[in-house]
This record gives sequence, structure tokens and C-alpha cells, in this order.
Amino acid sequence: MATIKDIARLSGYSIGTVSRVINHHPDVSEKARKAIEAVIASENYKPNSNAVQLKNTGYSPVTVLVKGSRNVFFESILEDMQKVFRENGEEVSVAFLDEDANEVEAAIQLCVQRRPKGLIFLGGNLNYFEESFEKIEVPAVLVTVDAEEMPFENLSSVTTDDTKGARDAIEYLVSQGHERIGIIGGSLDTDLGQISDFRLSGALEVFNRQKMNFDLDRDFEPSKFSLESGYEAARRLLKKAPDITAIFAIGDMIALGAIRGIVDSGKKVPDDISVMGYDGIEYTRYAVPRIATVRQDIHELAVRSVEDLLWRLSYHRVAQHFIIDHEIIPGESVKNIREEK
Repeated sequence: MATIKDIARLSGYSIGTVSRVINHHPDVSEKARKAIEAVIASENYKPNSNAVQLKNTGYSPVTVLVKGSRNVFFESILEDMQKVFRENGEEVSVAFLDEDANEVEAAIQLCVQRRPKGLIFLGGNLNYFEESFEKIEVPAVLVTVDAEEMPFENLSSVTTDDTKGARDAIEYLVSQGHERIGIIGGSLDTDLGQISDFRLSGALEVFNRQKMNFDLDRDFEPSKFSLESGYEAARRLLKKAPDITAIFAIGDMIALGAIRGIVDSGKKVPDDISVMGYDGIEYTRYAVPRIATVRQDIHELAVRSVEDLLWRLSYHRVAQHFIIDHEIIPGESVKNIREEK
């Protein structure tokens, strides 16, 4: 049975253009419409009845729920998502939530009030999905958290491997000679349900495997994904763990705030304290010093998420789960102290 992707390939037009022809959008050239309709006829393509029903029952545009109003990494992904939606002739609405909010309950309320035809969760807590996502019937995508183990056929996910990314970050710091490493970001109040939990878990794996001196009460400080929170967390950490030589911040915005906090505590970066971030946002390239980080492919995360949702809105397809590669970006914020020993 032909899919919309097959129609796009055979006709030579994009999936977005094919989708607009199927859904009778006016903003398609006559040449493209005729070519696509000819392929549809020859392949006996039938649009997904669920997608047709969504269009005919008063559903509103796709809604993106963004968890955290100060997360620049999420804002960067959202910007690329909005561009992909526009290129595919789709409208999109955005709802910003507090970092501590229950995004699934918020989505359930949105489904009642606005009836979006699809949802994208930008950030999330798997515990909330396990508790109540079954109440959501429209296609959805969870971005930056892996939902492959969730038992929902209408929930895809697109993410990097945060546990491995954090392991790689700590191993990079160790390769530079750092043995006393502190961590800031996230919270200890949750149980492997959200991004920060997976990153902290990955870091702890390295500490345990290499039998490194790390104590959660002394060497960890919670922080939200913001400059202010990173600043305060770094100052608190340095007071109780003055012997650390490096800090792993589980988000780049946390790292940026931490650098200011380190300087205001009378120390220098990286001479006294090295700093490693996570996400690879644009700001890290222009910070002084440039921040070493775990880079995620923002554009790929956005494109995969939107395309997956649009495909499932256009024809029947079960949820898909994608893991996007990450890479370690060395930076001026990490000093190689091994050379000094």
C-alpha cells in the first residue's frame, strides 16, 4: 500500500506539497496538483481515514507545549519547528508551561478546550505520561525524551541519548585530568522521568565505574535551566565543595550562569574551575570563554519531530522513535590539568 512518502518520491514533490494537495489547500500550482493527483490515481493511494476525520470534525492546528519559558535550547528547536510547519502549509500554536508543570495534564485540558489535531511536547516527564497520557487520542510527539518504552501507539519521540551524552561529558572532563567534578542542574526529587534525571544518571555511571570521589549531598546542586538558577547553584556548590576542579552543568544556560557565579566567588574559568555544558546552543560559541558542551543537533530534532507528526496526520502510521547523534565540542572553558601533573 502506497504511503504519502511514496507519492512524494514518485511525483518529485515534497511531502508538504503532497499533503496540501491531499487536503485541498489552494496554495499549490496547477502543474504540481495535476502531477501529484496522477501519481495518487496510479498508485490507488487512500488518505488515512483518521486524518480525514480530524479535518472534518473542527480540530484546531497542532499545538506545541514548551516546558520552561527560559530554556533557550527549547526556543531554538521551536523556531526551527515553526519554520518546518510553515514550509508545509501548516499552522501551529504554542503553549509555554512552567518547568515544574505537568505537561500531560495541560495537554488534556488543551484537547478539551481547543481540540488540536496533533501535539508536540518540547520537554517532558515520563512519569506524567505513564500516569495519564492514555486520555490523549490525537497523534503526539515527545521531543528530547525517549518514549519508546511507553505503551502508546499515538506517541512518537525524537531525542538524543541523554544518559550517554552525560557519560561522554564526564569522560571528557576526566580525560583532561579532572578527578573532583561537581554537577549542577535538575533535581533529586524525581525518578528518571525527565531530561535532567537521565543526564545525572549518566554522570553517576562514570563516577561509579571509575570509583571517583563524588557525594551527592556535597558535590551536587539542583538548578532550573536558567542563567539565574545556574549562577546561584554554582555559588552554593563552591561553598560546600571548594576542592572541585570542574563543574558539569546539565544545560548550557546553567553553564553560562555558573561561569558568572564562579567569577563572583573569586575564582577564574578555566584556571581555577573548568565548566562543561550540555545542549550546544549558539550562545556557547560567543561566551567568554567559549563553553565546552555536548552538542545536540537542534535542526534535526525539529525536522524529525514535525515530519513524523505530519506523516501520521496524513496517513496511518504507528509511533516512531528516533535517537539523534550528539557530539562533544571542546571549548576554552575546560582546562587540561593533566598536562600540569
